[in-house]
Amino acid sequence: MENSASNLSIKQALQAQSQQLLPIITQSLTTLHFSEVVHQRITQQNHEHTQNIENTYYQCLTRAQHPQFGHVMIKWQLSADAYPIAFDLTHEVDVLAAINALSRIEDNAISPPLLAHHCVNVQILEQPHYLTIVVMPYYSNGSLAGQLSDRNQYSLTVQQKHHFIAQSAYLIANLHQAGWLHNDMKPSNILLDGLLPNSADNSSVMPDLLLTDFALAQRCNAISVENPAGTPAYLAPERWQGQGATLQSDIYAFGIMVVEILIGVRPFKINKQSSDPMIDWATQHCQQPMPALPLEYSRYQCIVDKALAKRVEKRYRSMDEVLEGLERL
Repeated sequence: MENSASNLSIKQALQAQSQQLLPIITQSLTTLHFSEVVHQRITQQNHEHTQNIENTYYQCLTRAQHPQFGHVMIKWQLSADAYPIAFDLTHEVDVLAAINALSRIEDNAISPPLLAHHCVNVQILEQPHYLTIVVMPYYSNGSLAGQLSDRNQYSLTVQQKHHFIAQSAYLIANLHQAGWLHNDMKPSNILLDGLLPNSADNSSVMPDLLLTDFALAQRCNAISVENPAGTPAYLAPERWQGQGATLQSDIYAFGIMVVEILIGVRPFKINKQSSDPMIDWATQHCQQPMPALPLEYSRYQCIVDKALAKRVEKRYRSMDEVLEGLERL
């Protein structure tokens, strides 16, 4: 009980601290000419997995207006001077800049444009902090995950679902062609750039898709960190077995997405009350066979089975092979 009480007090202290931070962040953004600032989601992380408030850093998604860029989404990160962790957001900036540059050359957008990048020193409780700011356009239609929610899933037509699958496949193929692995492929990291139809009769109006959140991205030929990093529900079996990320691990995550787009739920899941969720996820991905798709989507079964093959050598070798399979459908 003492540990529970202690953890609760720490959590309450962290929450209180985050609320104290937001006005300071808002003021910093105002100085950079952002207005109508709305902080949407703030998360707290601790260095070295400690629960010390002084070791805590913050990340947040914030909506705002800017006189030059219009309606924007800001991703910012704050850490104490003694614990600079802005490198991971700076890494994402570097990836975005590289992808944007290639997209301009080939006129083929993969990700949102990087509108601005700021590094600001701020004083919080008389302590110096680093504030790293990344600015991108705001997409009012949200992410693909929103289209797959319980509220929207049943209004999607077969044509729209196939469009989402094919467009996602093209995006990942283009990202790989540009020399990058995403390493956290999932519907919430795919943005809708464009309008969706208001009725099923107007299903020819299809949005373009864009990839976002490149915090875990790495060069295709880079030596991968062997620790399984990413979202457990989309993590390939070999990643749970200590192997590095490859093209095939992105393909596996795409296979999970295909099932999710078609039927609204992922093929593998664990008990929310699990005492050891990571072990349970590893068991699901490494041992649980792929369930059969409903009859109306059975033509996708061969693609899903090959994308979700447990052994890498039996999986698709590239997203180009996936695209060929989709074209044959």
